[in-house]
Amino acid sequence: MADVNRGNRPLSPHLTIYRPQLTSMTSILTRITGNAMLIAALLIVWWFLAAATSEAYFDVVNGFVTSWFGDLIMFFSVLGLWYHTLAGIRHLIWDNGYALDIPTAEKLGWACIGGSVLLTLLTVLIV
Repeated sequence: MADVNRGNRPLSPHLTIYRPQLTSMTSILTRITGNAMLIAALLIVWWFLAAATSEAYFDVVNGFVTSWFGDLIMFFSVLGLWYHTLAGIRHLIWDNGYALDIPTAEKLGWACIGGSVLLTLLTVLIV
């Protein structure tokens, strides 16, 4: 039988009271960085293919990769790689049944964010 009160119910009442947690945001960020690294990998493959094709084509691609926009893409790729690595280590810790309480999980989330920024800066400055 059809629900006669269907039009009187609110659609999503939880959206007005939901506050995103750090663990959910870091989980979403892990997925985003995983997909973003694919774009960076394709850029690197394009650079290698250009190097194998011809010198003129390599000059074009190398000009793009070493431009300010290419440097920006590579910088954020390193940031994403470090974040994704640290988040993977965090998940390994969780898989072993450790640090599952909310305060410790939030500390690990902040450690992933801060650690990825620190390691990115160290990588860019040293390399």
